Amino acid sequence: MRRVLVVTAVPAERDAVLAAVPGGAEAAGEPPFAGPAVLRVRPAGTRLRVDVLAAGVGPAAAAAGAATALAGAAEPYRLVLAAGIGGGFTPAAAVGGTVVASSIVAADLGSHTPDGFADIASLGFGTSVHRPPGRLAVALAAAAGAALGPVLTVSAATGSAARAAELAARHEGAAAEAMEGFGVATAAALHGVPVAEIRTVSNAVGPRDRSAWRIPAALAALTSAFAAAWPVLDTWRDHD
Repeated sequence: MRRVLVVTAVPAERDAVLAAVPGGAEAAGEPPFAGPAVLRVRPAGTRLRVDVLAAGVGPAAAAAGAATALAGAAEPYRLVLAAGIGGGFTPAAAVGGTVVASSIVAADLGSHTPDGFADIASLGFGTSVHRPPGRLAVALAAAAGAALGPVLTVSAATGSAARAAELAARHEGAAAEAMEGFGVATAAALHGVPVAEIRTVSNAVGPRDRSAWRIPAALAALTSAFAAAWPVLDTWRDHD
């Protein structure tokens, strides 16, 4: 049996992932102490046992939730996936599309300086980038018809064209922005478990225009992306 942990921010995203397995979910019973519920599905025709957790919004909640689930697991997970909806950088990722992370980047963790932003890696305080297994990311993107590129983790969502342009200039090829991936990836790295990230696009990164958000479409795309991902996850070798 291949155990996979999927971490989302909110229950709507969790439920969109669970909807990719007909028949519904069961309570996983982990972690064995107080925390968000972990729900389990078993995609038909695979060896997968997938636990899905809505850990909360932002990198701190995501890291805490993922680390709690990893620490409390009776058997080790083979992979951790950060998942949910997010903003897409134009033209890399259109609204309604899907992005698979080639890298998971802490885009606003560091220091502002007179010469611009300095991330924590350049300041000597650790890593600012986690990298999913390359062949897995490519295979997931191909299966889901997704863009492959850096997914930026931010603590405050972008709300202006100037901020979107600044992020895109600092992170070549940036495809999406969300708020949990780096936290999930940090927890996975501490437990020695590979990590990946799948995002579907509800809005363009830039000025906040709620009338242009397409959240139901992005949630439906998330279900489709995971339905396509199950065979890839079932056949992927842990070390590529």
